Amino acid sequence: MRTAVVIGTGLIGTSAALALSARGMTVHLRDADPDAARTAASLGAGTTEPPTGQVDLAVIAVPPALVGRVLADAQREGLARAYTDVASVKDGPRQDVLALGCDTTTYVGSHPMAGAERTGPLAARADLFDGRTWVLTPMPDTSTDTLNAALELVALCGAVPVLMDAAAHDRAVALVSHTPQVVASLVAARLEHAGENAVRLAGPGIRDTTRIAGSNPAMWVEILSANAGAVADTLEEFAADLTGAVAGLRALQAADEEKRGEGAVAVEDVLRRGNAGRARIPGKHGAPPTRYEEVVVLIGDQPGELARLFADAGRAGVNIEDVAIEHSTGQQAGLVKLSVAPAAIPTLAAALREHGWQLR
Repeated sequence: MRTAVVIGTGLIGTSAALALSARGMTVHLRDADPDAARTAASLGAGTTEPPTGQVDLAVIAVPPALVGRVLADAQREGLARAYTDVASVKDGPRQDVLALGCDTTTYVGSHPMAGAERTGPLAARADLFDGRTWVLTPMPDTSTDTLNAALELVALCGAVPVLMDAAAHDRAVALVSHTPQVVASLVAARLEHAGENAVRLAGPGIRDTTRIAGSNPAMWVEILSANAGAVADTLEEFAADLTGAVAGLRALQAADEEKRGEGAVAVEDVLRRGNAGRARIPGKHGAPPTRYEEVVVLIGDQPGELARLFADAGRAGVNIEDVAIEHSTGQQAGLVKLSVAPAAIPTLAAALREHGWQLR
């Protein structure tokens, strides 16, 4: 591919355009909001000038409910040889595409499993899709050339392609993306009218749990509207588990020792199933989950400290697999948690102590 049109210059569309432009493609940008397209162009994502002829690929980066109509308009215009959309829901757009009589031989649905809490072109990054799964949901009559164009798009953006049925995709993202968004928002909503003293106690646990609750509500209403049934089904199962957990917690307050025991079993069952589910989440680079150990280091909040810490770990020959920072309330310091292979713990701990770091 040498040329593309990206229709919709929000986070995903602009990020794809940045990735394609960085690899030498000519990318034309369109958006219902001309200011958004101009902003994306100013970031180096492409040009707002219309193409002079048919392009190789049109990437439709609009909300799910608009995909069918935008595709139909683009095909009537003869805009591209192949078309894909990047909406986060696939079955609804598929049905719209069929109802509008679009040419499905030149169309393949897709969904890059990447995003951020911020939206719009200013939040875009050329490396947003690096190493991420990118789902493709071809129609029964999608041509080989069209599928190959979509696969090339995925490769140019640094992602990993996975082929799925559209309905199966929607059930999967309801479980791993859409339901967590609702649950995180429900947990964060408990904080809206909480007392100031309670909120001041918030630590990394509540921050991790509610991180995605900072996402754009209008955008998520569009996503959830397009996948409402699958999300509602998953939330009903969640609600049943939640009811059981509430009953178990109430039983823990009972005067009867036997009921307290039953309550403890019910609560422990929820926690154990949570352990089992979390253990199934793929680990680093999509590999099976790996157990790491943490070295916790006290660090000052000043420029260069993290770089010095990582450099000392590197000189010790230890690869840092993951890192997290827990900030101290009211102090100019924090705890850095370095996740490393268990066998590397003694080497790393000794090296860091030798360089004057305080370990906890």
